[in-house]
Amino acid sequence: MKIFTLPDVGEGLTEADLVNWMVKVGDTVTVNQVVAEIETAKSLVEIPSPWAGVVKELFAEVGDTVNVGDQFFAIQITQNAAEDADGDDAPDQAPLVGSGPKEDTPGRRRRRGRAQVEALVGIETPVEQKPVEDAPVELEPAPAPVQKSDLFTKVLAKPPVRKLAKDHGLDLNAITATGQHGEVTRADVQAVLDGNGDKPAPVQKATAGSETIKVAGVRKATAKAVTESYTTAPHITVFREVDATRTMEYIQTLKKHPRYTDVRISPLLVLSMAVAQAALNTPEANATWHGDTYTLHRHVNLGLAAATPRGLLVPNIKNAHQLSQLEMADAIQELTQRARDGKTQPAELTGGTITITNIGVLGLDTGTPILNPGETGIVAFGAIKQKPWVVDGKIEVRSVTTLAAAFDHRIVDGVEAGAFLADVAAILEEPALLIS
Repeated sequence: MKIFTLPDVGEGLTEADLVNWMVKVGDTVTVNQVVAEIETAKSLVEIPSPWAGVVKELFAEVGDTVNVGDQFFAIQITQNAAEDADGDDAPDQAPLVGSGPKEDTPGRRRRRGRAQVEALVGIETPVEQKPVEDAPVELEPAPAPVQKSDLFTKVLAKPPVRKLAKDHGLDLNAITATGQHGEVTRADVQAVLDGNGDKPAPVQKATAGSETIKVAGVRKATAKAVTESYTTAPHITVFREVDATRTMEYIQTLKKHPRYTDVRISPLLVLSMAVAQAALNTPEANATWHGDTYTLHRHVNLGLAAATPRGLLVPNIKNAHQLSQLEMADAIQELTQRARDGKTQPAELTGGTITITNIGVLGLDTGTPILNPGETGIVAFGAIKQKPWVVDGKIEVRSVTTLAAAFDHRIVDGVEAGAFLADVAAILEEPALLIS
């Protein structure tokens, strides 16, 4: 019998939460068949079996937190597989297979000028794995995956909710989801148990009473990160209203251009280009504090805060300052879509130098953002609204937004904060500066 222990999940993480078992005791599995799905603080990962045989024991329950090195499952190797096995019962490992980008398919194209990233992490398996490339931008809607092992063919639900449904023999796919991001909530499951499952639970029922939620996965990592950032870096926040009328006109022009036909264009593109340029002009806003020293970066790894069903993620675009507008548009589209789909790779979540949080998509005018740990600057992009604005001594209706930028005051003073925000505002007011 072979015992599998949870392998090193990488990126400094030491634990993961068990989201789902794909097998049960007594099932026969093949090499590389997905046995379980786990959630780390950074990604959803599938665990394949390195052996063929019969599942003898599962050492954890859905919702449990499993540490690296803990026993995870045991398999009795079949006779054919045993001929190639070493014959001992020592704990073994297999690579973590991310539920990440698939290989290119017809009707899809790769982003221009972007480096490939590995979608598989871990150690070598008994069979050859194909390299997986960056997820290309879709020209047409891709067909939905049908493999049982693809996480995203299943309904969204937190581990405790999955466990509650499983304990009562309920199929999550048959339960009406009322969660904010389309996930099945504990109240939805309880509604079925109470006999009200043929319709969404009433608002009063979903919100009444109290519920204790286990902090795990992305929420646990986010809580730790923002606490560390807010308590160790003295924040200073500055604001500026900007006339973004020409940016809106510029975006409409780009949308009509043939080169941008298959790319989603929004004001975030202009802001991203502006922040990348301003970060080079004011490197203090694009730095890392080390205690008694700090590093001014001459490159810009631009983070984009993304609200996902798993929580807040901040993947970053590597060397954003080197990208053309079209490449930046491609990168934004790919990065944010992968984050929402839960396919962000660990390497995309590290190494950021400055971040944008687009709170305007939530209908918010402004806010006081918290720095991404290790960075000294973050820009909050408010909603663009029609407002009265003085132009050449006359009041006109213009498209106006509010920028809020928070900085680590140990490095950035008012002078640098003002200069940085002025550079960003200048481009939003006149995007033609991007090509000057």
